[in-house]
Amino acid sequence: MVKCVEGLTPRQVVEQLSWYIVGQHEAKRAVAIALRNRMRRAALPEEQRREIRQANILMIGPTGVGKTEIARRLAQITASPFVKVEATKYTEVGYVGRDVESMVRDLVEVAIDLVKHRETKRVEETAERMVEDQLVRALQDGAVQGEGGRDRLVGQLRAGELDDHYVEISVREQMNPQINVFSEAGMDQMGLDLSQLFSGMPQPRKPKRMTVARAREILREETVESLLNMEEVRAEGMRLAQEEGLIFVDEIDKLALAGRDEGQGPGVSRQGVQRDLLPLLEGTAVRTRYGTVFTDGILFVAAGAFSRAKPSDLMPELQGRLPVRVELDALSEDDFRRILAEPRDALTVQFRELLGTEDVQLEFTEDAIREMAHLACELNRSLEDIGARRLVTVVEKVCEQISFDAPERSGSTFQVDAAYVRERLASLASDLDVSRYIL
Repeated sequence: MVKCVEGLTPRQVVEQLSWYIVGQHEAKRAVAIALRNRMRRAALPEEQRREIRQANILMIGPTGVGKTEIARRLAQITASPFVKVEATKYTEVGYVGRDVESMVRDLVEVAIDLVKHRETKRVEETAERMVEDQLVRALQDGAVQGEGGRDRLVGQLRAGELDDHYVEISVREQMNPQINVFSEAGMDQMGLDLSQLFSGMPQPRKPKRMTVARAREILREETVESLLNMEEVRAEGMRLAQEEGLIFVDEIDKLALAGRDEGQGPGVSRQGVQRDLLPLLEGTAVRTRYGTVFTDGILFVAAGAFSRAKPSDLMPELQGRLPVRVELDALSEDDFRRILAEPRDALTVQFRELLGTEDVQLEFTEDAIREMAHLACELNRSLEDIGARRLVTVVEKVCEQISFDAPERSGSTFQVDAAYVRERLASLASDLDVSRYIL
Protein backbone atom coordinates (compact mmCIF):
# COMPACT_ATOMS: atom_id res chain seq x y z
CA MET A 1 0.00 0.00 0.00
CA VAL A 2 1.50 3.34 -1.10
CA LYS A 3 1.53 6.01 1.58
CA CYS A 4 -0.62 9.09 1.16
CA VAL A 5 1.10 12.07 -0.50
CA GLU A 6 1.05 15.22 1.61
CA GLY A 7 1.82 18.79 0.66
CA LEU A 8 0.36 21.46 -1.60
CA THR A 9 -2.16 20.29 -4.18
CA PRO A 10 -1.80 21.49 -7.79
CA ARG A 11 -4.78 23.81 -7.30
CA GLN A 12 -3.17 25.37 -4.22
CA VAL A 13 0.12 25.85 -6.08
CA VAL A 14 -1.67 27.63 -8.94
CA GLU A 15 -3.54 29.85 -6.47
CA GLN A 16 -0.32 30.87 -4.72
CA LEU A 17 1.47 31.51 -8.01
CA SER A 18 -1.44 33.76 -9.00
CA TRP A 19 -0.69 36.00 -6.01
CA TYR A 20 2.36 37.22 -7.91
CA ILE A 21 1.91 36.29 -11.58
CA VAL A 22 -0.90 37.51 -13.83
CA GLY A 23 -2.31 35.09 -16.41
CA GLN A 24 -0.26 32.22 -17.91
CA HIS A 25 -2.66 29.68 -16.41
CA GLU A 26 -1.43 26.79 -18.57
CA ALA A 27 2.19 27.30 -17.47
CA LYS A 28 1.14 27.45 -13.82
CA ARG A 29 -0.84 24.22 -14.21
CA ALA A 30 2.10 22.49 -15.86
CA VAL A 31 4.60 23.29 -13.11
CA ALA A 32 2.04 22.50 -10.40
CA ILE A 33 1.38 19.06 -11.89
CA ALA A 34 5.10 18.39 -12.33
CA LEU A 35 5.68 19.30 -8.69
CA ARG A 36 2.89 17.02 -7.50
CA ASN A 37 4.13 14.15 -9.67
CA ARG A 38 7.55 14.47 -8.08
CA MET A 39 5.92 14.15 -4.65
CA ARG A 40 3.96 11.13 -5.84
CA ARG A 41 7.10 9.55 -7.22
CA ALA A 42 8.92 10.07 -3.91
CA ALA A 43 6.09 8.22 -2.11
CA LEU A 44 6.53 5.07 -4.24
CA PRO A 45 8.67 2.07 -3.28
CA GLU A 46 12.26 2.18 -4.52
CA GLU A 47 11.73 -0.36 -7.32
CA GLN A 48 8.76 1.51 -8.79
CA ARG A 49 10.44 4.88 -8.31
CA ARG A 50 13.38 3.85 -10.49
CA GLU A 51 11.01 3.12 -13.38
CA ILE A 52 9.33 6.54 -13.37
CA ARG A 53 11.18 9.40 -15.04
CA GLN A 54 10.84 13.06 -14.20
CA ALA A 55 8.69 14.98 -16.70
CA ASN A 56 10.83 18.05 -17.36
CA ILE A 57 9.22 21.18 -18.82
CA LEU A 58 9.94 23.39 -21.83
CA MET A 59 8.43 26.89 -21.63
CA ILE A 60 8.07 28.73 -24.92
CA GLY A 61 7.26 32.42 -25.00
CA PRO A 62 8.61 35.92 -25.66
CA THR A 63 10.79 37.71 -23.15
CA GLY A 64 9.16 39.35 -20.15
CA VAL A 65 6.01 37.19 -19.95
CA GLY A 66 6.83 35.42 -16.67
CA LYS A 67 8.81 32.26 -17.51
CA THR A 68 11.54 32.87 -14.94
CA GLU A 69 9.12 34.29 -12.37
CA ILE A 70 6.93 31.18 -12.46
CA ALA A 71 9.90 28.90 -11.73
CA ARG A 72 11.33 31.22 -9.06
CA ARG A 73 8.02 31.61 -7.25
CA LEU A 74 7.42 27.86 -7.43
CA ALA A 75 10.71 27.29 -5.61
CA GLN A 76 9.78 29.91 -2.97
CA ILE A 77 6.34 28.40 -2.37
CA THR A 78 7.80 24.94 -1.82
CA ALA A 79 11.01 26.12 -0.06
CA SER A 80 12.99 24.17 -2.66
CA PRO A 81 16.59 24.91 -3.67
CA PHE A 82 16.50 26.86 -6.94
CA VAL A 83 19.16 27.73 -9.50
CA LYS A 84 18.68 29.83 -12.64
CA VAL A 85 21.31 29.41 -15.33
CA GLU A 86 21.82 30.72 -18.85
CA ALA A 87 22.33 27.92 -21.35
CA THR A 88 24.68 30.09 -23.41
CA LYS A 89 27.37 30.28 -20.72
CA TYR A 90 28.19 26.57 -20.86
CA THR A 91 30.74 24.89 -23.08
CA GLU A 92 30.96 21.30 -24.16
CA VAL A 93 33.41 18.88 -22.57
CA GLY A 94 36.97 19.56 -23.70
CA TYR A 95 36.69 23.34 -23.86
CA VAL A 96 37.71 25.87 -21.25
CA GLY A 97 34.66 27.19 -19.44
CA ARG A 98 31.80 25.97 -17.29
CA ASP A 99 30.59 22.47 -18.00
CA VAL A 100 26.87 21.73 -17.70
CA GLU A 101 27.33 19.63 -14.55
CA SER A 102 28.32 22.79 -12.68
CA MET A 103 24.62 23.77 -12.53
CA VAL A 104 24.02 20.73 -10.32
CA ARG A 105 26.96 21.66 -8.11
CA ASP A 106 25.55 25.18 -7.80
CA LEU A 107 22.21 23.66 -6.78
CA VAL A 108 23.92 21.61 -4.06
CA GLU A 109 25.57 24.76 -2.67
CA VAL A 110 22.21 26.55 -2.59
CA ALA A 111 20.56 23.57 -0.88
CA ILE A 112 23.26 23.37 1.80
CA ASP A 113 22.90 27.11 2.44
CA LEU A 114 19.12 26.63 2.84
CA VAL A 115 19.60 23.84 5.37
CA LYS A 116 22.28 25.81 7.21
CA HIS A 117 19.99 28.84 7.44
CA ARG A 118 17.14 26.68 8.74
CA GLU A 119 19.35 25.00 11.34
CA THR A 120 20.82 28.36 12.37
CA LYS A 121 17.29 29.58 13.15
CA ARG A 122 16.74 26.47 15.27
CA VAL A 123 19.83 27.04 17.47
CA GLU A 124 19.65 30.84 17.46
CA GLU A 125 18.06 31.14 20.90
CA THR A 126 20.59 28.79 22.52
CA ALA A 127 23.46 30.61 20.82
CA GLU A 128 22.17 33.98 22.05
CA ARG A 129 22.18 32.80 25.67
CA MET A 130 25.72 31.44 25.32
CA VAL A 131 26.92 34.71 23.77
CA GLU A 132 25.34 36.69 26.60
CA ASP A 133 27.19 34.57 29.16
CA GLN A 134 30.51 35.17 27.41
CA LEU A 135 29.91 38.91 27.13
CA VAL A 136 28.88 39.21 30.78
CA ARG A 137 32.09 37.46 31.85
CA ALA A 138 34.15 39.70 29.57
CA LEU A 139 32.47 42.82 30.97
CA GLN A 140 33.01 41.69 34.54
CA ASP A 141 36.66 40.91 33.79
CA GLY A 142 36.92 44.43 32.37
CA ALA A 143 35.62 45.88 35.65
CA VAL A 144 32.28 46.87 34.15
CA GLN A 145 29.88 46.42 37.06
CA GLY A 146 26.41 47.65 37.70
CA GLU A 147 23.91 47.73 40.49
CA GLY A 148 22.07 44.45 40.56
CA GLY A 149 25.09 42.43 39.45
CA ARG A 150 24.81 39.93 36.59
CA ASP A 151 21.09 40.37 35.97
CA ARG A 152 21.61 44.10 35.59
CA LEU A 153 24.37 43.55 33.01
CA VAL A 154 22.21 41.11 31.06
CA GLY A 155 19.38 43.65 30.94
CA GLN A 156 21.73 46.38 29.75
CA LEU A 157 23.17 44.06 27.11
CA ARG A 158 19.74 43.19 25.74
CA ALA A 159 18.75 46.86 25.69
CA GLY A 160 21.93 47.75 23.75
CA GLU A 161 23.12 50.15 26.47
CA LEU A 162 26.61 48.59 26.56
CA ASP A 163 27.19 48.32 22.81
CA ASP A 164 29.86 51.06 22.85
CA HIS A 165 31.80 49.57 25.78
CA TYR A 166 35.07 47.80 25.00
CA VAL A 167 35.74 44.22 26.00
CA GLU A 168 38.54 41.76 25.39
CA ILE A 169 37.54 38.40 23.93
CA SER A 170 39.40 35.44 22.48
CA VAL A 171 38.73 35.02 18.76
CA ARG A 172 39.92 32.62 16.09
CA GLU A 173 42.91 33.93 14.21
CA GLN A 174 42.33 34.21 10.51
CA MET A 175 44.62 31.97 8.49
CA ASN A 176 46.72 33.67 5.85
CA PRO A 177 45.12 33.29 2.43
CA GLN A 178 46.94 30.78 0.27
CA ILE A 179 47.02 30.56 -3.49
CA ASN A 180 44.56 27.94 -4.63
CA VAL A 181 46.13 25.92 -7.42
CA PHE A 182 42.91 24.01 -8.07
CA SER A 183 39.86 25.49 -9.73
CA GLU A 184 36.55 25.19 -7.94
CA ALA A 185 35.18 22.94 -10.68
CA GLY A 186 38.28 20.77 -10.50
CA MET A 187 37.90 20.28 -6.75
CA ASP A 188 34.23 19.40 -7.24
CA GLN A 189 35.02 16.82 -9.88
CA MET A 190 37.71 15.25 -7.70
CA GLY A 191 35.40 15.27 -4.69
CA LEU A 192 37.63 17.60 -2.69
CA ASP A 193 36.35 20.02 -0.06
CA LEU A 194 39.23 21.99 1.41
CA SER A 195 37.05 23.31 4.24
CA GLN A 196 36.42 19.74 5.38
CA LEU A 197 40.06 18.80 4.79
CA PHE A 198 41.31 21.43 7.22
CA SER A 199 38.34 21.46 9.61
CA GLY A 200 40.06 19.07 12.01
CA MET A 201 43.16 21.22 12.34
CA PRO A 202 43.39 23.28 15.54
CA GLN A 203 42.74 26.96 14.89
CA PRO A 204 44.87 29.39 16.90
CA ARG A 205 43.06 31.98 19.01
CA LYS A 206 44.24 35.30 20.34
CA PRO A 207 42.71 38.02 22.52
CA LYS A 208 41.31 41.09 20.81
CA ARG A 209 39.82 44.27 22.19
CA MET A 210 36.64 45.50 20.50
CA THR A 211 33.23 47.00 21.18
CA VAL A 212 30.47 44.86 22.69
CA ALA A 213 28.44 45.23 19.48
CA ARG A 214 31.27 43.84 17.34
CA ALA A 215 32.09 41.14 19.89
CA ARG A 216 28.46 39.99 19.87
CA GLU A 217 28.58 39.49 16.08
CA ILE A 218 31.81 37.48 16.18
CA LEU A 219 30.79 35.35 19.16
CA ARG A 220 27.35 34.66 17.69
CA GLU A 221 28.91 33.42 14.44
CA GLU A 222 31.40 31.18 16.24
CA THR A 223 28.78 29.85 18.66
CA VAL A 224 26.30 28.99 15.92
CA GLU A 225 29.03 27.13 14.04
CA SER A 226 29.89 25.14 17.15
CA LEU A 227 26.23 24.16 17.64
CA LEU A 228 25.71 23.01 14.06
CA ASN A 229 26.63 19.54 12.89
CA MET A 230 27.94 20.45 9.45
CA GLU A 231 28.18 16.83 8.33
CA GLU A 232 24.44 16.45 8.89
CA VAL A 233 23.80 19.84 7.24
CA ARG A 234 25.74 18.80 4.13
CA ALA A 235 24.03 15.41 3.98
CA GLU A 236 20.57 16.99 4.29
CA GLY A 237 21.53 19.62 1.70
CA MET A 238 22.52 16.94 -0.80
CA ARG A 239 19.27 15.06 -0.17
CA LEU A 240 17.28 18.27 -0.60
CA ALA A 241 19.06 19.08 -3.87
CA GLN A 242 18.52 15.70 -5.51
CA GLU A 243 14.95 15.16 -4.28
CA GLU A 244 13.47 18.68 -4.27
CA GLY A 245 15.84 20.75 -6.42
CA LEU A 246 14.66 22.96 -9.29
CA ILE A 247 16.96 24.10 -12.11
CA PHE A 248 15.74 26.75 -14.56
CA VAL A 249 17.70 26.69 -17.83
CA ASP A 250 17.03 29.95 -19.67
CA GLU A 251 17.89 30.91 -23.26
CA ILE A 252 17.81 27.29 -24.41
CA ASP A 253 16.57 28.50 -27.80
CA LYS A 254 20.08 29.89 -28.42
CA LEU A 255 21.34 26.31 -28.39
CA ALA A 256 18.79 25.47 -31.06
CA LEU A 257 20.64 27.77 -33.46
CA ALA A 258 23.45 25.20 -33.68
CA GLY A 259 24.05 24.20 -37.23
CA ARG A 260 22.58 27.42 -38.58
CA ASP A 261 25.22 29.74 -37.13
CA GLU A 262 28.07 27.26 -36.70
CA GLY A 263 30.57 26.24 -39.31
CA GLN A 264 31.59 29.86 -39.92
CA GLY A 265 34.76 29.70 -37.88
CA PRO A 266 36.29 28.25 -34.73
CA GLY A 267 34.08 28.12 -31.68
CA VAL A 268 32.42 25.92 -29.11
CA SER A 269 29.70 23.70 -30.51
CA ARG A 270 26.29 24.56 -29.11
CA GLN A 271 25.14 21.15 -30.22
CA GLY A 272 27.84 19.74 -27.96
CA VAL A 273 26.25 21.55 -25.02
CA GLN A 274 22.92 19.98 -25.95
CA ARG A 275 24.55 16.55 -25.90
CA ASP A 276 26.05 17.24 -22.48
CA LEU A 277 22.61 18.24 -21.15
CA LEU A 278 21.05 14.92 -22.14
CA PRO A 279 22.31 12.77 -19.23
CA LEU A 280 21.44 15.46 -16.67
CA LEU A 281 17.84 15.61 -17.82
CA GLU A 282 17.61 11.84 -18.12
CA GLY A 283 19.16 11.19 -14.70
CA THR A 284 22.82 10.69 -13.96
CA ALA A 285 25.34 10.87 -11.11
CA VAL A 286 27.26 14.12 -10.66
CA ARG A 287 30.30 14.23 -8.42
CA THR A 288 30.48 17.24 -6.10
CA ARG A 289 32.85 18.18 -3.31
CA TYR A 290 30.29 16.84 -0.82
CA GLY A 291 29.63 13.54 -2.54
CA THR A 292 27.66 12.16 -5.49
CA VAL A 293 24.29 13.64 -6.41
CA PHE A 294 21.76 11.90 -8.66
CA THR A 295 19.77 14.15 -10.98
CA ASP A 296 16.77 11.93 -11.69
CA GLY A 297 14.76 13.67 -8.93
CA ILE A 298 15.67 17.23 -9.95
CA LEU A 299 13.00 19.13 -11.88
CA PHE A 300 14.47 20.87 -14.94
CA VAL A 301 12.51 23.73 -16.49
CA ALA A 302 13.98 24.99 -19.77
CA ALA A 303 12.76 28.18 -21.40
CA GLY A 304 13.33 30.28 -24.46
CA ALA A 305 11.69 32.86 -26.70
CA PHE A 306 12.26 30.78 -29.85
CA SER A 307 11.92 33.88 -32.01
CA ARG A 308 14.66 32.84 -34.47
CA ALA A 309 14.49 29.10 -33.89
CA LYS A 310 11.81 26.51 -33.25
CA PRO A 311 11.69 23.85 -30.52
CA SER A 312 12.02 21.29 -33.30
CA ASP A 313 15.49 22.74 -34.04
CA LEU A 314 16.73 21.24 -30.78
CA MET A 315 18.28 17.78 -30.93
CA PRO A 316 15.53 15.14 -31.01
CA GLU A 317 17.06 13.48 -27.94
CA LEU A 318 16.88 16.77 -26.01
CA GLN A 319 13.30 17.36 -27.11
CA GLY A 320 12.41 13.94 -25.76
CA ARG A 321 13.80 14.83 -22.36
CA LEU A 322 11.57 17.93 -22.20
CA PRO A 323 8.22 16.19 -22.75
CA VAL A 324 5.94 18.81 -21.16
CA ARG A 325 5.69 21.85 -23.42
CA VAL A 326 3.88 25.03 -22.49
CA GLU A 327 3.46 28.10 -24.67
CA LEU A 328 3.13 31.33 -22.73
CA ASP A 329 0.95 34.10 -24.12
CA ALA A 330 2.21 37.54 -25.08
CA LEU A 331 1.00 40.18 -22.63
CA SER A 332 -1.89 42.46 -23.58
CA GLU A 333 -2.63 45.98 -22.37
CA ASP A 334 -5.14 44.58 -19.88
CA ASP A 335 -2.45 42.20 -18.58
CA PHE A 336 -0.16 45.18 -18.03
CA ARG A 337 -2.92 46.94 -16.08
CA ARG A 338 -3.43 43.88 -13.88
CA ILE A 339 0.33 43.48 -13.35
CA LEU A 340 0.51 47.04 -12.05
CA ALA A 341 -2.41 46.60 -9.66
CA GLU A 342 -3.07 43.00 -8.59
CA PRO A 343 0.10 41.08 -7.53
CA ARG A 344 1.26 41.30 -3.94
CA ASP A 345 4.59 42.67 -5.15
CA ALA A 346 3.14 44.99 -7.83
CA LEU A 347 5.36 47.89 -8.87
CA THR A 348 2.84 50.41 -7.55
CA VAL A 349 2.91 48.68 -4.16
CA GLN A 350 6.72 48.64 -4.17
CA PHE A 351 6.94 52.38 -4.80
CA ARG A 352 4.34 53.12 -2.13
CA GLU A 353 6.38 51.14 0.39
CA LEU A 354 9.68 52.72 -0.65
CA LEU A 355 8.41 56.29 -0.32
CA GLY A 356 6.57 55.39 2.86
CA THR A 357 9.97 55.02 4.55
CA GLU A 358 10.34 58.80 4.16
CA ASP A 359 6.79 59.47 5.43
CA VAL A 360 5.57 60.27 1.93
CA GLN A 361 2.21 58.86 0.87
CA LEU A 362 2.01 57.88 -2.80
CA GLU A 363 -1.32 57.15 -4.45
CA PHE A 364 -1.96 55.83 -7.96
CA THR A 365 -5.41 56.45 -9.41
CA GLU A 366 -7.09 53.81 -11.56
CA ASP A 367 -6.79 55.97 -14.68
CA ALA A 368 -3.04 56.42 -13.98
CA ILE A 369 -2.55 52.68 -13.91
CA ARG A 370 -4.50 52.29 -17.16
CA GLU A 371 -2.45 55.06 -18.79
CA MET A 372 0.89 53.53 -17.74
CA ALA A 373 -0.25 50.16 -19.05
CA HIS A 374 -1.33 51.75 -22.35
CA LEU A 375 1.95 53.63 -22.83
CA ALA A 376 4.04 50.55 -21.94
CA CYS A 377 2.09 48.50 -24.46
CA GLU A 378 2.52 51.17 -27.15
CA LEU A 379 6.27 51.40 -26.52
CA ASN A 380 6.58 47.62 -26.76
CA ARG A 381 4.69 47.72 -30.04
CA SER A 382 6.82 50.55 -31.47
CA LEU A 383 10.19 49.44 -30.11
CA GLU A 384 11.53 46.06 -29.08
CA ASP A 385 8.92 44.02 -27.22
CA ILE A 386 10.43 43.27 -23.81
CA GLY A 387 7.18 42.31 -22.13
CA ALA A 388 6.44 43.31 -18.54
CA ARG A 389 9.98 44.61 -18.07
CA ARG A 390 8.85 47.73 -19.93
CA LEU A 391 6.62 48.56 -16.96
CA VAL A 392 9.63 48.92 -14.67
CA THR A 393 11.07 51.71 -16.80
CA VAL A 394 7.70 53.40 -17.25
CA VAL A 395 6.92 53.45 -13.50
CA GLU A 396 10.48 54.55 -12.68
CA LYS A 397 10.16 57.48 -15.08
CA VAL A 398 6.72 58.44 -13.74
CA CYS A 399 7.97 58.42 -10.13
CA GLU A 400 11.39 59.94 -10.83
CA GLN A 401 10.58 63.52 -9.73
CA ILE A 402 8.54 62.34 -6.75
CA SER A 403 11.43 60.17 -5.54
CA PHE A 404 13.82 63.09 -5.99
CA ASP A 405 11.65 65.49 -3.97
CA ALA A 406 10.60 62.99 -1.28
CA PRO A 407 13.28 63.79 1.37
CA GLU A 408 12.18 67.46 1.41
CA ARG A 409 8.44 66.63 1.31
CA SER A 410 8.13 64.38 4.36
CA GLY A 411 4.56 64.12 5.58
CA SER A 412 3.05 65.03 2.23
CA THR A 413 0.86 63.06 -0.20
CA PHE A 414 1.49 62.66 -3.94
CA GLN A 415 -1.34 61.55 -6.19
CA VAL A 416 -0.40 60.17 -9.59
CA ASP A 417 -3.21 60.45 -12.14
CA ALA A 418 -3.40 59.94 -15.90
CA ALA A 419 -2.56 63.57 -16.65
CA TYR A 420 0.62 63.35 -14.56
CA VAL A 421 1.62 60.11 -16.32
CA ARG A 422 1.16 61.69 -19.76
CA GLU A 423 3.12 64.74 -18.66
CA ARG A 424 6.08 62.66 -17.43
CA LEU A 425 6.16 60.40 -20.50
CA ALA A 426 4.92 62.71 -23.26
CA SER A 427 8.30 63.69 -24.68
CA LEU A 428 9.60 60.13 -24.62
CA ALA A 429 6.50 58.55 -26.09
CA SER A 430 6.37 61.11 -28.91
CA ASP A 431 10.05 60.81 -29.85
CA LEU A 432 10.69 57.15 -30.57
CA ASP A 433 14.29 57.79 -31.67
CA VAL A 434 15.07 59.06 -28.18
CA SER A 435 12.97 56.30 -26.61
CA ARG A 436 15.14 53.67 -28.26
CA TYR A 437 17.96 54.70 -25.94
CA ILE A 438 15.98 55.64 -22.82
CA LEU A 439 13.16 53.11 -22.74
